[in-house]
Amino acid sequence: MPDIARILSATSPLTLASLARGAQPLVMADLARAARGRAVFIAPDEAAMRSVGEAARFFAPELEVIEFPAWDCLPYDRASPALAIGARRLSALHRLQQNTTKGEHRGPQLLVTTINAVLQRVLTPFRIRESVRLLKPGMEIGRESLIALLQRQGYSRTDTVVDAGEYAVRGSIFDIYPSGLEGGLRLDFFGDELETLRLFDPNTQRSTGEVAEHLLLPASEALLDEDTVKRFRTRYREKFGANATTDPLYQAVSDGRRLAGMEHWLPLFEDRLETLFDHLAKDDLIVIDSASLGSAEERLTDIADYFASRTDTSARAPGAYRPLPPEALYLTKAELDARFADWPVHKADIFAQPESAGVVDFGFTSGRDFAPERARGDNVYEAAATYLTAQARQGKKTLIAAYTQGSRARLAAILGEAVRPAPVLADSWQEALGLASKSAPVALVLPLETGFANESIEVVTEQDILGDRLVRRKRRKKSADAFLAELSALTPGDLVVHMDHGIGRYEGLQSIPVGDSPHDCVMLVYAGDDKLYIPVENLEVLSRYGSDSEAVTLDRLGGEAWQKRRARLKERIREIAHELLKVAAARALRHAPALLPDEHSYGPFVDRFPWDETEDQDRAIEDVLEDLGSGKPMDRLVCGDVGFGKTEVALRAAFVAAMDGQQVAVVAPTTLLARQHYTNFKERFAGFPLEVGRLSRLVAAKEANATRDGLAAGTVDVVVGTHAILS
Repeated sequence: MPDIARILSATSPLTLASLARGAQPLVMADLARAARGRAVFIAPDEAAMRSVGEAARFFAPELEVIEFPAWDCLPYDRASPALAIGARRLSALHRLQQNTTKGEHRGPQLLVTTINAVLQRVLTPFRIRESVRLLKPGMEIGRESLIALLQRQGYSRTDTVVDAGEYAVRGSIFDIYPSGLEGGLRLDFFGDELETLRLFDPNTQRSTGEVAEHLLLPASEALLDEDTVKRFRTRYREKFGANATTDPLYQAVSDGRRLAGMEHWLPLFEDRLETLFDHLAKDDLIVIDSASLGSAEERLTDIADYFASRTDTSARAPGAYRPLPPEALYLTKAELDARFADWPVHKADIFAQPESAGVVDFGFTSGRDFAPERARGDNVYEAAATYLTAQARQGKKTLIAAYTQGSRARLAAILGEAVRPAPVLADSWQEALGLASKSAPVALVLPLETGFANESIEVVTEQDILGDRLVRRKRRKKSADAFLAELSALTPGDLVVHMDHGIGRYEGLQSIPVGDSPHDCVMLVYAGDDKLYIPVENLEVLSRYGSDSEAVTLDRLGGEAWQKRRARLKERIREIAHELLKVAAARALRHAPALLPDEHSYGPFVDRFPWDETEDQDRAIEDVLEDLGSGKPMDRLVCGDVGFGKTEVALRAAFVAAMDGQQVAVVAPTTLLARQHYTNFKERFAGFPLEVGRLSRLVAAKEANATRDGLAAGTVDVVVGTHAILS
């Protein structure tokens, strides 16, 4: 059994040895149940955080798991964190303030978070407590007062509530998707009196029951009340000078409006910021995955690079991005080390030696991985059945962890042909342990990527048997009313483009009586406050304005400016098309090597991609591979927003070319992106006969020279870097 008592009584950091990745949720569940306070687990990334949190619930159904994610936007971005992320963060911080000592009011708690979230400064516990508002039937609150409260708390007004952090108003009914709820909250007013609070499903918009009261939490960490606006204005001028008062951010906050990315100036809004540690109690037990320490160093380096990039490119002109120093928003390395030393923080490291001083041996090792059998082409199911039988003969309880009920049934059925007695099915961890005592393997739904083992238990996962989990969701067909779906992402004030009338301002949906029945229309406002109503069935004439909307002039209805711009653009397009045709004709006469995917290696390489390809991503990959195999020089531009999978397209193209004997150069615009791409390429190409090098101004001279020599000798297959590659 794990040495829980020693961990609980430790007053100095311990290294938790022999703690396999798959066993982390089980150990954290045990620690949460035994600790005086709550247990806290710091994961290296969000995927690991979710994995530990989800699996811990299976091991301890009574366990309350609180997730505290990091922002999902880049440091010093012009984008705000997603509303849903902000809602989860504030809900977690508020939950940490409730019943901080375990007793009759609270059961065992497990807080799972990431090192990125730990590094980021947050609102103080007092600020969290004072920013909430209790809602209950019978209270008096004016309609405009509630709208003002929601705006201050960071909620975004929409026509229909579908996601966390949104609210909608329809007469006397307010729909809100609050922080901390898994669904929506519907408030029904009679005058200024709140009559009822009902829950509703955002997918169907149907009520699902009533609640006696609800504590309304903010949806954004940047609160826009009178004091914060005044504080921001003063500090922004002090920090960046009087010339900065013309910045769009300063003007928006001065007007009480929210601007995308304003959270990156959070220290200017608040008296002070704290850290996640200030929201914890001294009895709380903190465990950090050893991989998180490396992730912390990488994160701090990235933050410094992003700050340097913003500082280098900022012209200090009105409207320029004026970043705050990293230490204002994030912990420094010294601060992080000091916080870890104060607690203490116990490090989970599977490579630590149990016999070393200050090391606790949890007795868990990694489970059996059937990768060698898969690589040889052996029957992996027979290998798994043989192994499970051998472990059962040694007196171990053998368990098979699957991701879903369907895969659990399939694995049990296939393995049942070779294992006697055949695997039985269990619905919980406790039931599985009881059934496994009868020497038959037990299959259960347990979301673990890798298995684990100790002297009495052997857990083999679906991924151990079949390889990296592949997610292939059903493709969604594009709707004819695609723009109508985008309306949920638009807010009044956003710019759109009408095919015939040009740039207008979207002001929401409005019902207009046509004959004897109302008709839903999109209202657009143009120059001179002229209004245009577009029936929802004619939305194909609209598109979102895709450029920076600052200082954009609205077109005038019936004016000639838009038509003249279209005419000039058409003429310019014809000129460009003429040049492109000449280049395309010259390219068509040239020949290039036909590069085809290797049938033995390409499939396993693709299987390493842990996500589901989008429809557009699939099409881009197919088109690129077709170009590579055409025997003609490639001429293709792949476009997409950040995080939409362009790198995977490049990875597959580079893999095909490199495996066919070509050398590949991947050029990134910044040293930061070059380093990130290099790490990604190294990880994905690991295990294949491909050498990856890198070149940029931040690469040490010795490594850069070795990469150049390798390129000249042909031993480096892929080089990733900045424009330094071209020199």
